[in-house]
Amino acid sequence: QVQLVESGGGLVQAGGSLRLSCTASGRTTGTYAMGWFRQAPGKEREFVSAISSSGTSTYYADSVKGRFTISRDNAKNTVYLQMNSLEPEDTAVYYCAADRGLLPNYASTRLRNYDYWGQGTQVTVSS
Repeated sequence: QVQLVESGGGLVQAGGSLRLSCTASGRTTGTYAMGWFRQAPGKEREFVSAISSSGTSTYYADSVKGRFTISRDNAKNTVYLQMNSLEPEDTAVYYCAADRGLLPNYASTRLRNYDYWGQGTQVTVSS
């Protein structure tokens, strides 16, 4: 079993930056692909970014490409999401997720492929 805890959310003005962290416990996630998803009020949860277990492959939603950067530190069982140039449209609850997938250089962008989820952290961007 894997427990995921997100942190780093908060209130920021448009154009600002935040760095989200997701720390895993219960089992090492060094062989898991990790993803970030978000859910705005009244909307479905959507893919934001993902990183393969090896860290060599990263994926981004078009809406965040060029502004967000995903990274991981397997020694710390932690994945990060650096968010720059934030926009009001980025306001959402951000969730971290882990996928037990077998491919070290691949990460899924599909919610249903992820096995473990955190509780989420709120990000609010004011205009």
